[in-house]
Amino acid sequence: MTSFYEYRPKSIGRKGNQLLLAFALAQVITVAAYAQTYPANFSQIQVVKNLGGPTAMAFASDGRIFVTEQGGNLRVIKNGALLATPFISLTVDAAGERGLIGVVLDPDFATNHYIYLYHTIPGSPPHNRISRYTANGDVVLAGSEVIILDLDPLSSATNHNGGAMKFGKDGKLYVGVGENANGANAQNLDTNLGKILRINPDGSAPADNPFPTGSAQRKQVWAYGVRNPYTISIQPGTGRIFINDVGQSTWEEINDATTGGLNFGWPNAEGVCTTPSCTSYTNPIFYYPHTGPADGSGCALTGGTFFNPVTTNYPSSFIGKYFYQDLCNSWINNIDLSVNPPSRSSFATGLPGNSLNISTGLDGNLYYLSRDSSALYKIIYKPTTPDLSPTLTLPQANFASSGSVGNFVVGLSEVNGFSTTAGSVAITATAPVGYTLAFAPSITSINVSGGTNVAVSNANWTVTNTVDNRQISLKMKAGQSIGAGNTINLGFSITRTNANSGSTANITINVADDATNGYDSNITNNVYARVISGL
Repeated sequence: MTSFYEYRPKSIGRKGNQLLLAFALAQVITVAAYAQTYPANFSQIQVVKNLGGPTAMAFASDGRIFVTEQGGNLRVIKNGALLATPFISLTVDAAGERGLIGVVLDPDFATNHYIYLYHTIPGSPPHNRISRYTANGDVVLAGSEVIILDLDPLSSATNHNGGAMKFGKDGKLYVGVGENANGANAQNLDTNLGKILRINPDGSAPADNPFPTGSAQRKQVWAYGVRNPYTISIQPGTGRIFINDVGQSTWEEINDATTGGLNFGWPNAEGVCTTPSCTSYTNPIFYYPHTGPADGSGCALTGGTFFNPVTTNYPSSFIGKYFYQDLCNSWINNIDLSVNPPSRSSFATGLPGNSLNISTGLDGNLYYLSRDSSALYKIIYKPTTPDLSPTLTLPQANFASSGSVGNFVVGLSEVNGFSTTAGSVAITATAPVGYTLAFAPSITSINVSGGTNVAVSNANWTVTNTVDNRQISLKMKAGQSIGAGNTINLGFSITRTNANSGSTANITINVADDATNGYDSNITNNVYARVISGL
């Protein structure tokens, strides 16, 4: 696959002679042959291949992934497979960086089935357009196009088109528009080129935009002074807006556009500007250079995403980090936003060439596209062993003050998405002084509260040891396992031998791998006692 970028000499009024990063189909330094490196237990898998020049993607709540191809096709990935029939095939001007380059789903997509596309309309001159289409299953509803916004005409330069689109917390559509290789456009509020736009879903300008009077273009502007804002990320919950702006010859910028009306300085500033002439510009929240070690420097910031998924099996240390990637040096880094200034950490190197559009999937995994591989990749976390979270259900109804026997349930839940090895799980249940435990392998259900029976899997376990009738050790039988994300229940009986000593709240359950004596190599972390309801 040909590249998405090339270098061409050009002077554009910032620090003299410079190199213009163009978004064109030509040769590029590639690291596709390098081996990928990730933190321990992380790896990537190829979701699909045979994508034709992928440029952007969007995730639907039903699990489908929509991928734009520069040549005009919107492809659908369903149940892990690339559907043969495109959702839609548009006629586009695909020269240089033009084409079908942006997609976003309506926040109400599950109900209204609206999909927004950013594409280049052929003509003399051509221009970029945002259109809304209605889905009819996995294909477009014929005749459903609604033109949301026609952007200003383009020059003969085919680069710096932008293409980013995201819906904000406020329900407005935020759009990144490139300056069409003319830096002056970025400072001119009467063109929508070189801007971050904020529009209503129907394309009209909200009355509370920062420039509410004047030309139609001025009314659409949310932020300005950007070069090629190819991707945007909006943080779930907070609504914080980050703009990933592709730089020219020195710096790549991540800009915080949460507040409207900001000027990020292009073409008069790139990276941090400290001269008196820069007082009206807002510096990036983070930036990285074009020179230096390969991991951390690069040429084109082609993706960024807040990692705040609803659910994930990634280690908690990654939650809230901002992940971003570079096209030329083929890496993924992240920054910690809890410190000021944000601190950078390496995450992955040696990605397939021309990788872009890193995104947080609804399944809690990171995804990215590669043009060299014509593929979509998913980054997964798979610990070398599963993690089991035990809980106790110990109802008070079965422990009257004058009674002596009660039943309880231990639930074992696999929480890391990695099935246990058959026959490998062992647990030890220990009662406090004043109680004895019993485990009956023959039962299939147990009464834990007022006549309520809970199904149990006792028959799949063998008693391996008992100590003073207070401690019972069990081993899962050969061929038995706990599947990824599944829960199994075990039923026990406890007898009070001394009503005045001990508390059932002090029952402990240790879950261990039979070989390592602890799924996370720390047996203390596997001791868990939580009374759902009980004494």
